[in-house]
Amino acid sequence: MRKLLGLALVTALLAVSCAIINPSSSSQTPADGQSAAMAELHKDDIPVASPAAKDVAADAVITEDVTYGTLNEAPFTGYLAKPTDAPSPLPGLIVIQEWWGLNDNIRTMTRRLAAEGYTALAVDLYDGEVANTRDEAKTLVQAAIQNSDRLTDNVVAAYHYLTDEQQVPKVGSIGWCFGGSWSLNTALALPTDLDAAVIYYGGQISTDPAILAPLQMPIQGHFGSLDSNPSPDTVQAFEAALNNVGKDTEIYLYEGANHAFANPSGTRYNAEAADLSWERTIAFLKQHLQDHG
Repeated sequence: MRKLLGLALVTALLAVSCAIINPSSSSQTPADGQSAAMAELHKDDIPVASPAAKDVAADAVITEDVTYGTLNEAPFTGYLAKPTDAPSPLPGLIVIQEWWGLNDNIRTMTRRLAAEGYTALAVDLYDGEVANTRDEAKTLVQAAIQNSDRLTDNVVAAYHYLTDEQQVPKVGSIGWCFGGSWSLNTALALPTDLDAAVIYYGGQISTDPAILAPLQMPIQGHFGSLDSNPSPDTVQAFEAALNNVGKDTEIYLYEGANHAFANPSGTRYNAEAADLSWERTIAFLKQHLQDHG
């Protein structure tokens, strides 16, 4: 019943989000509207290498590519990272890609999270594809949105892989951009099972208290004041909706920061906002996934 309730909530959220983005067009599909909105946000952006990217020492973590589930005989594959020689079991994290896909930036973020004391699993919502240009990303994200049920099955499979195969005691989710929306969708799919959710500038966030009411985990969100999807008004409405239904919430709006401000491999990187949001993220995850008592 839990999973069925979660799937219904994700479906409702996607329907609401699609209506907001594409209210009147009869020629575009909802996926067209969402992918176009994301493409507009990234019109001057490319996933370029940057000296601002931080990584951990090579011997600090162990990593491997893993298969964490299947659907209709098609595998879900991802990138798993753990601290080297760490005591187990560690809490788990579902790490969710930006619209570019499971690229080097997300693998780096997964290693950084693992080094903080987590079994971190970066899921792949594009089934092995990675975008290097805005047009490629638009095509991939549009195809993914059109098959949103598979995305939900993907993140639910990741949860069960962490709890069943990796034996983690708690699980949180974290995602950026497209993955920020899917961090919230993961929470909606697992409303009483997930232990924490972190959202970085996810454009598709519900402001409907009825949709958000079943969530039982604390939620942290990081958004830029210059972002248009979601806009500051939407962020405030999201926070108000969570507060109205009594959720444990930390929502931060970073002045002068735009969409993708925390991505050091992009052109909108804001070091001050990225560093502060990372400190807050690590403290939040530690409080809700690691601390006892």
